[in-house]
Amino acid sequence: MRVFRGRAGTIEADREASERLLEVAADGESAVRVWTPHRQVAFGRRDSRLEGYDRAREVAREREFAPIERSVGGRAVAYDGETTLAFARAEPIADFRRGTDERYELLTADVANALEELDVDLERGEPDDSFCPGAHSLSTADENGVRKVAGIAQRVRQDAALVSGILVVGNREELATLLEEVYGTLEVPLDPESVGSVAAAGGPSEPERIARALENRLTGDREWDVVELSG
Repeated sequence: MRVFRGRAGTIEADREASERLLEVAADGESAVRVWTPHRQVAFGRRDSRLEGYDRAREVAREREFAPIERSVGGRAVAYDGETTLAFARAEPIADFRRGTDERYELLTADVANALEELDVDLERGEPDDSFCPGAHSLSTADENGVRKVAGIAQRVRQDAALVSGILVVGNREELATLLEEVYGTLEVPLDPESVGSVAAAGGPSEPERIARALENRLTGDREWDVVELSG
């Protein structure tokens, strides 16, 4: 297994680095990456078809979040460049028609177990009107209600599959405010109170600590080599 660490110098170069995981998997080797993406709002293809899309991109720029369009997932997600993690695992596959549910299940369990080791209990599912709503989400539940902290998506090719996601570690207030305005401009329902974070749930606020915990779970007991990315 190969483990990619670090962040490339630009958003485009960083996206290319993530594409390398699929290429590694296509060659028969698994790959894992856990990192802090650049400050950005990543819009889904469904967002790009809406009348308010251009204005939503302007909203992101005004708040100094670079607007990009991603190839997987549903609605917009935001990374603050410091406390929002992304995670991904790529695996070689023999039949692209099989294994989708199992890959979702394994990664969801790995993320939940990694956070449990850090004394953060995550439950499956999400509150109503959450960011990037989907069937594979993880949330916290406390006196503040249910708040989404992680969403997971999957991309499948003929020879490899990439299961990836976002984990909000901290800075939920800024992200909630931004997403409320972006979703409002797109005329997509979003409750800002549904945006959660690991820190707000009483967990650690250090992204690097959580990244290593996630990395350990995503690699499991397999031997791995590190590929260092630099900016």
